[in-house]
Amino acid sequence: METKETLVEIGTDGRPLVRSTSGLADRLSQDADKLLVPALFIILVVVLSVLNEHFLTIGNVINVLQQLSILGIVSVGMTFVVIAGGFDLSVGSVVALSGSLAALVMMNYGILTGVAAGLCAGLLVGLVNGTMVSKLNVSPFIATLGTLVIARGLALGITGGSAVFDLPSGFAFVGTGQLLGIPIPVIVAFVIFVIGMVVLHTTAFGLKIYAVGGNREASRLSGIKVDRIILATYVICGLTASIAGVVLSARLRAGEPTVGMLMELFSIAAVVLGGTSLQGGEGALARTIIGVLFIGFLENGLNLLNVPYYWQQVIIGTVFVVAAAIGMWRRRR
Repeated sequence: METKETLVEIGTDGRPLVRSTSGLADRLSQDADKLLVPALFIILVVVLSVLNEHFLTIGNVINVLQQLSILGIVSVGMTFVVIAGGFDLSVGSVVALSGSLAALVMMNYGILTGVAAGLCAGLLVGLVNGTMVSKLNVSPFIATLGTLVIARGLALGITGGSAVFDLPSGFAFVGTGQLLGIPIPVIVAFVIFVIGMVVLHTTAFGLKIYAVGGNREASRLSGIKVDRIILATYVICGLTASIAGVVLSARLRAGEPTVGMLMELFSIAAVVLGGTSLQGGEGALARTIIGVLFIGFLENGLNLLNVPYYWQQVIIGTVFVVAAAIGMWRRRR
């Protein structure tokens, strides 16, 4: 016989929330859903390890993690936005703008001033995105598509369309140095993930993000400042994109106005692969990590197997579509 129970939790406003479960079968199904992508990731690693002896070597794994660090940092902010019920198409352009601006400023005013300028650029774009979506009720697609074009144009404009070279050696260490054998970009990405997980999963602010993504009207009626929460998620997304841009410019030892192409699509795909709902209210940063790793190791494995680039795009695109379809199917059951 299927058992049923009622769970009582305390809401963010201090009042009890009653939530019914449909019993053991539903809980087991939910657990299975959460394990699906991790299981597929393990299968992917095993298969690629068998097909290529160099895939699971320490050197290759560290190389993949370093390559993934930029996407990982961007995906943290994207997870906040998607859980709140939106998405941000401007992150790739913000990566380019922040890195380019940081490079230009530090050439004349020093490393710290350059880094601050790059971070401020991301915060400003996030603030503009959040204001348009939360205050002016502009569609996230239109708002962030507009800032995507604007930020990319600014990156090309301030650099004259050319890369900014000869950056200070101390700055380059952030992108190319190591600590205990671990690349600095990987450490930065790990720290950003940890901070994001603490904020999203252990604070009242994080709980409000889930509430807003799940039901904005109910959140508003319960006293949550919905527009402020949405605005904050876009600012966070802009900040993480700018951090990624600064780290990437340090790794390249140049401010490149053309970097970050398709970064927004890959970060959204990583979030969706990790099981976060594009409809909002559901997801976890720990699973976003799995999505990022899945994309990175898949690309690396295809490269090691000498799969032509165009077929790689077909395979990766197919994975994205299947992941989105599985997510929709799970939520319709």
